Amino acid sequence: MKKTLRILLADDHQMFRDALRSLLEKSPHIEIVGETGDGLEVVKLTQGTTPDIVCMDIGMPGMNGIEATRRLSTLCPETKVIALSAFAEQRYAMDMFDAGATAYVTKSGAGEELLRAIEAVQNGQKYMCPRIASLIAGTWSAQRDIKLSPPLQLSARCCSWLPKVIPRNRSPTSCSLRIPPSKCTAATSCASSTCTAWPN
Repeated sequence: MKKTLRILLADDHQMFRDALRSLLEKSPHIEIVGETGDGLEVVKLTQGTTPDIVCMDIGMPGMNGIEATRRLSTLCPETKVIALSAFAEQRYAMDMFDAGATAYVTKSGAGEELLRAIEAVQNGQKYMCPRIASLIAGTWSAQRDIKLSPPLQLSARCCSWLPKVIPRNRSPTSCSLRIPPSKCTAATSCASSTCTAWPN
């Protein structure tokens, strides 16, 4: 029997939380154990309800999602964080992964994309939505030729095995990252085992 996933929703927009709840409760294998729009409350609720996954907004009052994720990675290491953000920007994704998030999905794709992220996290993988994956892959491609400065610089670990994923002399138009935990321990050490839509 498939395990029921216990999920906590953290976003400061009630309507967005309601939409997420409606989406996720359609699955018989998902239980919403709580919700909040405050970053400090996220930490308290997670400690009290021990969810499997927290869907975490980045911009919240009380404490932002990056810091809340960082605290949860220490206080509740068994709980995985899926970042939900309105920002399709590499620096936010890198900050969230560095804080301990397991997946990053933009709010514009918080439908089927979120369900794919949940599935990946449940299978012990990291996940990035195609837009963010493409940006990070593009940064790596540029870093092969020029020295970039933080926050755009990717780690040496990342650059060491990205060539196995991204063919030389090709540029990604979109890619989706599903990364085994053994391959990635922080935002800047991420790459993909599944990339799609590469031009010929």
